[in-house]
Amino acid sequence: MGQKTHPTGFRVGVIQPWSSTWYAKKSNYPEFLVEDAKIRKYIKKKLYTAGVAKILIARKAANVVVTVATAKPGIVVGRGGQGIDELRTAVSALIGKPVTIDVVEVARIDADAQLAAESVALQLEKRIAFRRAMKQVMQRTMRAGVQGIKVMVSGRLGGAEIARSEWAKEGRIPLQTLRADVDYGFAEADTMMGKIGVKVWVFKGDLMPGEKADLNIKTKKSTGAHGSEERPVGRRRKKAAAQTEEVSE
Repeated sequence: MGQKTHPTGFRVGVIQPWSSTWYAKKSNYPEFLVEDAKIRKYIKKKLYTAGVAKILIARKAANVVVTVATAKPGIVVGRGGQGIDELRTAVSALIGKPVTIDVVEVARIDADAQLAAESVALQLEKRIAFRRAMKQVMQRTMRAGVQGIKVMVSGRLGGAEIARSEWAKEGRIPLQTLRADVDYGFAEADTMMGKIGVKVWVFKGDLMPGEKADLNIKTKKSTGAHGSEERPVGRRRKKAAAQTEEVSE
């Protein structure tokens, strides 16, 4: 029987980047490792409804930079930046160090494995049939332009006395190919009958030598001269601008 391995850990250093990027001496390494685990656990629990896909941590001197990739950045930032200020204060108090928090938006929500797994778990908690929940997520993900998806649910499915695993697959999932960009997500559903685990594999395509996996994060938009985002000029704006020019003449 073939042995299973974590799809992300299998590819880290080959096509996948590290989720924590810092260097530490032997004496500080355990401390930093525990801090990273605390940060991820706290942010994931506090912002679960915001659809957090990834939490990237970097350390520069004494400062800790946390990048939160979320499907709903408005919930994280809050009104007037109040939410992100509260989060920064809480995380800084948790580890006792200055923390900088950056919020980025997920580029393709339906193509993210973690968000897909959480979507299935949420539907299971609402007592939707597990096969229906799996099928809906698979259809949405395939429409997002990926090449394959596999969903597995494990536990007391449908209220059965004996736990079992069920899975469904569409497209291609090459788990043993290192250059295959496979995204992996895991979530748990708390139901009346106990926990149900949800695993999702999403295959986004093969990479050529030298290419790195797609992090599925939006790049910052270019801003205008006054710091605001440049908006496309519509018909009404063009008409108003033309009238203004005529009056000035």
